[in-house]
Amino acid sequence: MSGVQAVLKRVALDTRPLAIPAYRRLLVGQGVSFVGFQLTAVAVSGQVYSITRSSLWVGMLGPVSLVPLVVFGLWGGAVADAMDRRRLLLAGSVVAWVSTLALLLHAWSGLGSVHLILAVIALQSIGFAVTSATRGAIIPRIVPTERVAAANTLNFLVSSIGTVVGPLLAGVVLARGGYALAYLIDAVLFGAGFYAAVRLPSLAPLGEISRPGLRSVADGLAYVVSRPVVLMSFVVDIIAMAFAMPRALFPEMTAERFGGSAVAFGWLSASIAIGAVVAGLLSGWIGRVRRQGVALTLVIALWGVTVSAAALAQPLWLVVALLAVGGAIDLASAVWRQTILQTYAPDEMRGRLQGVFMVVVAGGPRLGDLRAGATADAFGLVPSWAGGGLVCALLVLVAGFAVPAFRRYEAGTALPETAARQPQPSAD
Repeated sequence: MSGVQAVLKRVALDTRPLAIPAYRRLLVGQGVSFVGFQLTAVAVSGQVYSITRSSLWVGMLGPVSLVPLVVFGLWGGAVADAMDRRRLLLAGSVVAWVSTLALLLHAWSGLGSVHLILAVIALQSIGFAVTSATRGAIIPRIVPTERVAAANTLNFLVSSIGTVVGPLLAGVVLARGGYALAYLIDAVLFGAGFYAAVRLPSLAPLGEISRPGLRSVADGLAYVVSRPVVLMSFVVDIIAMAFAMPRALFPEMTAERFGGSAVAFGWLSASIAIGAVVAGLLSGWIGRVRRQGVALTLVIALWGVTVSAAALAQPLWLVVALLAVGGAIDLASAVWRQTILQTYAPDEMRGRLQGVFMVVVAGGPRLGDLRAGATADAFGLVPSWAGGGLVCALLVLVAGFAVPAFRRYEAGTALPETAARQPQPSAD
């Protein structure tokens, strides 16, 4: 019995960061509001497909939001290094909420304008970019360094739960209430995240303050390029998302294989996150992996192979199961990449690095949406989906093992200036 308990202790979710009130409120607020965000994401995808009957138009949601993500993610990260991060988080949240209200009004109006939807999604991306970069930079300020990996795991777990609940809820809401109800629910759930941001302590910048602007952004990008470990943490994620993310093909697969069922669409949209939730609950081992460069390379290659296999599966349950395995893999990858960034660099650079991280994490899948939609229109559903997964696996193995510093990287390896400038976390 003691052996079983020891194993469970090693794999069980580390919940120690929840003892910090400010972090606990931020986590709960993020989790509740993220359900609404995912509900809207599925509703927008379904609404665009219902208007156009084209996966290419669904894929266009990616590039339309990519430019605001890049510009305001990098800018928001630079601003987060130069001003109170709590105030910036509040400002970005308001922008995101306004975009949800705009989608709600459009759905109520019955206009059915895909161009208006795309414009609103661009606005939403601005708010998402600023809040994501800022929130990532906040975590090391309110959580002790030794608990950052556990806090990141909790963040990704809660986000994954939202990515399960949101799409499954979308399947029911879209079948019974339509797009307007989905956007209304999102607008209401947003309040939880806003409350958590209001209750944060003041988070004034530490260390050397750089004035936000092109020079500050350039300094952040130069830092990324000059550190192979940091650079490769971004490269492997871009490969994974740009080549193997299949979400833009979910509406087409639903229409071709599952009779256009809204419930099937909801399960497909939730499938990757289902695996991430299960992996998060059994994530105690993730923080103990030392050779994180090698681990990242191998798990992303496995992600590509798993996603490719899902394209060839026929029953809905098998497609969902394979994508869930991919989601479990993706959670481990995300925790390692985020922890590398938060512990490798000094605080005065974290906002900018989180801006780049957000651009890559959010922008990579949007590039993947465009790639998947365009190749599906040109070559068909299965070649686009399965081929992308196989290309991902091959490229990441080549790239990951070609860079010695990344291949040898071990967890906890930080630059001297990082160790010297660790701030004391704020408890409330």
